[in-house]
Amino acid sequence: MQTQRFYYVIHVQFLGFRYSGWQKQPQHKTIEGMLVKTLKYILPERKFKILGAGRTDAKVSALNTAFELFLDDEPIRSPTDFLEEFNTNLPPDIRVTSINTVDENFNIIKESKCKEYVYLFSFGQKNHPFAAPFLANIIDDLDLDLMKKGASLFVGTHNFSSYTARLQPNTKVNRTIDSCEIKRNEIIQANFFPEYSYALHIKGAGFMRYQIRMIMGALIQLGKGILSLEDIKTSLEEVDSPTLTFVAPGSGLLLNNLEFN
Repeated sequence: MQTQRFYYVIHVQFLGFRYSGWQKQPQHKTIEGMLVKTLKYILPERKFKILGAGRTDAKVSALNTAFELFLDDEPIRSPTDFLEEFNTNLPPDIRVTSINTVDENFNIIKESKCKEYVYLFSFGQKNHPFAAPFLANIIDDLDLDLMKKGASLFVGTHNFSSYTARLQPNTKVNRTIDSCEIKRNEIIQANFFPEYSYALHIKGAGFMRYQIRMIMGALIQLGKGILSLEDIKTSLEEVDSPTLTFVAPGSGLLLNNLEFN
């Protein structure tokens, strides 16, 4: 008899500071690994698998991302009870927020229409230690106005081959960024944050590994005077730009929102 399968999209939030990224890895604590471990506990002897909407690097957080749950044999009888039990057994730095039924034609990777990432940072002085999981801290002074001009250069379709690590032969390097701007941080606030902190907001359909962290790295180097606006323009036109050497820390980056078709 053919096994019946049920499909769900589950939205999730997490603080990534103590995790080695999304993808399950031997000997490492990951978001996917923790989700699977918890599902095995609350769905004993049930056959299932999960697929994330994308992968995040070590220490990267998410305010709204999702994964697809493939569950065999029986459906989830009460989504409300399921979410409550799931959250009860997850660690405090991971929370599931919603569950929706989809059909077998839904593909969580292909259906992702737009992702908004935010990179949070401060500069000019040493932060309170408690801010470390949330804010990248650049001790040097930065030319914020120049960085804002630099951010606008990334908008549009460009060759981003200089903004990824371990480029594979078949990787699609021409990517489109819908918006890219730096503004005051209004995403996360805390009384131990510095008086001023900032956020790079960047939207697009999909990004390569380290792409956003290398964009932020280039903007930090621009703010320090190491790069110029012309260097940024050149890096989006020429392959293997030798000037891009800085990958911004993972702890400042979070996936702020994920939209599906």
